[in-house]
Amino acid sequence: MSHQSRISRRSLGLLAGGAVAAAYVRTASAQTVLKFAYVYEPGEPHHKGAVTAAAEIEQKTAGRYKIQLFPSGTLGKESDLNQGLSLGSIDMTISAASFQAQVAKRIGVAYFPFVFRDYEHVMLYGKSAVYASFVEDYQKATSNRIVALTYAAERQVTSNKPILTPEDMKGLKIRVPDSAAYMAFPKALGANPTPIALGEVYLALQSGVVDAQENAFNTIWSRKFHEVQKHISLTGHVIDSLNSIVSGLLWNRLSAADKTIFTEAMQKGAQQASQEIRDQDKVLMEEVRKANTSTIHTVDKERFRQAVLASSKPEDFGYQRADYDKIIALK
Repeated sequence: MSHQSRISRRSLGLLAGGAVAAAYVRTASAQTVLKFAYVYEPGEPHHKGAVTAAAEIEQKTAGRYKIQLFPSGTLGKESDLNQGLSLGSIDMTISAASFQAQVAKRIGVAYFPFVFRDYEHVMLYGKSAVYASFVEDYQKATSNRIVALTYAAERQVTSNKPILTPEDMKGLKIRVPDSAAYMAFPKALGANPTPIALGEVYLALQSGVVDAQENAFNTIWSRKFHEVQKHISLTGHVIDSLNSIVSGLLWNRLSAADKTIFTEAMQKGAQQASQEIRDQDKVLMEEVRKANTSTIHTVDKERFRQAVLASSKPEDFGYQRADYDKIIALK
């Protein structure tokens, strides 16, 4: 074999090896790593749903996308994460609609007292034309895409005196989150809503800074509010829901097929979380009951709803009455 032939064969071998290496690099670089961040803790239903969604996306895209999960607010508080969607610092999040309402007002009507009857009503809302129109409004305002809705439990009133009728709320100093959406219920019934950080609520209740607070049973139980409150009234005045959102920077570069994969995966995770939260709520209510530190009262929700509507309406908070009526009418 000639020297020239040996060089040629060696060159071909190097080229072939280079081609294999290049192919390997292209394959490796074809995997896009995405950040899915939220404030919920590992072990909570929302995190478990995110794990399911991430695994589904990775499987259905044959590994073209790898989803990194960032629970517990490790990449920022909820307001930061909502901004991060538009800045490109994160790719996906799970967030309360009150944050989306800051840029697309209409969706905030979901927080008006008693707009939802129960779990089934929230699930109908997530598949409704009015919800779809809120999704479009938000996308026009931000380019970000809401792809799924998660039920996040009914909020109940805990207090040191029994709250059995709307009149019992008058003058009650009640802790609420620092958000206008949560102040509608106590204000409408003549109570005095007092914003206090969640981490300070137990001491505020124990020391009498406030007489009452309102939250879902998972928070009542985990924060041990039942230890410092004698009564829990099943008002269900607000039924929280969360939106799963994909950044517009990511959404706009996804193929139609991948958009379907992401949407279906996020919806699967949201449905899983919704069901677990619903089941968990019933279990935790029984745990609170068995603790025997507070009395749980069933109340006439319709009477409370009518009392709210007698003194306030959705338009007072900048919402559209037509949207409220459409949600109420869902069956």
